[in-house]
Amino acid sequence: MIRDLTDTTTTEISKTLVRTRNEVGAMALGRVLTLVVVVDDTDASDAIDVANHASRQHPCRIIVLIAGDRRGRNRLDAQIRLGGDAGASEIVVLRLYGPLAKHGPSVVTPLLLPDSPIVAWWPGEAPADVANDPIGAMAQRRITDAAQHRNSRLVLKKRASSYQPGDTDLSWTRITRWRGLLAAALDQPPYEQVTRAVVSGAPDSPSTDLLAAWLAHRLKVPVQRVATPRGSGISAVRLERRSGPIDLVRPGDTIATLSQPGQPDRRITLPRRGSQEILADELRRLDPDDTYEDALLRGMDKLTPVRLSAAEAARAGKAPDPAEARRLAARLGRDDSAKEAMAMITAPPAPERSETGEVHAATVRKLAGKRTPREQEQASRRSTNKAATKAATKSTKRSTSTSATKPATQSATKSTTRKAST
Repeated sequence: MIRDLTDTTTTEISKTLVRTRNEVGAMALGRVLTLVVVVDDTDASDAIDVANHASRQHPCRIIVLIAGDRRGRNRLDAQIRLGGDAGASEIVVLRLYGPLAKHGPSVVTPLLLPDSPIVAWWPGEAPADVANDPIGAMAQRRITDAAQHRNSRLVLKKRASSYQPGDTDLSWTRITRWRGLLAAALDQPPYEQVTRAVVSGAPDSPSTDLLAAWLAHRLKVPVQRVATPRGSGISAVRLERRSGPIDLVRPGDTIATLSQPGQPDRRITLPRRGSQEILADELRRLDPDDTYEDALLRGMDKLTPVRLSAAEAARAGKAPDPAEARRLAARLGRDDSAKEAMAMITAPPAPERSETGEVHAATVRKLAGKRTPREQEQASRRSTNKAATKAATKSTKRSTSTSATKPATQSATKSTTRKAST
């Protein structure tokens, strides 16, 4: 259900929200937080859609604050969405005009859920100091996205200079699976020290910088960044060790390969994460992210400027070759398909029917440690084969001993005959 209110007040919005909620039967008791979205009018539709999908995992009240034309008189237009049009949340869209556009916090405050955390999100360009922004100051968590700025590397430096506990960035959330895969690879033998690391990524990707900063801080090793074409995101990571490198390479947008000494090559699904998924991830935690703080404040200053392209680094043997990783992924994919096809051919046929009583009886026998009729039949067949094998072995030994004694008997007979004739 959608209700539009033109030239209204916050009091009228609150009354309409309660009245509409009673009409559709929605309850506000399950709302776990208030998500305040500060966005331009041009990006409002996409931001509402992303927040709506994220709220299906975290039911909340979404307040979308849009600063309109600041010329003219004060005016507040609102739209209320409940039920099927708001997923698991309730959405209040506020459009501020005239001098009122400068007083967003005063308009938002009466609509906040009582005794619940507040999360502020800037889907587009955010203030330089979000913690001291009027909206950010009332929030426990402040979510930005450095990838939406033209100079993302400069933005990360500004974020580091003004960082406050509770700040986070979606560019950091995008590398969660990369960090998990690399950490899991290092947890496997051989447990050797990493001597250096190489991160291949686009120059306009703040996630590449944050991943390199995280590795530099956690591993305490030199980290070299090499450049891939703009817009390609993170392409590969190499961790050098004495026994050989660990290579995690994503040559495309979905499939990656993981290669390391002493382990079979692996084909991994590593797609680019959408805004809906990463926003839902950030709403899972309301405490400060200490790992992000370490990477931003203590890892970024250890990075050096990019001087090599990914192709040049691959030719020099310093970085993984994306073309080789693409061929490896294709080969592993063909091998997996062949295994699945063979498994379908050799798999035993499923029973045509099964009664509930038979399933229950089989479960009871299994829990009691008793053999099923099929297992008994297989055991009987194995014992029969074993007995046949044993009998065949005895027969072979008997024939061998007989053939061995026969020449000796013949020799003794000839000797006795010669003596008798003599």
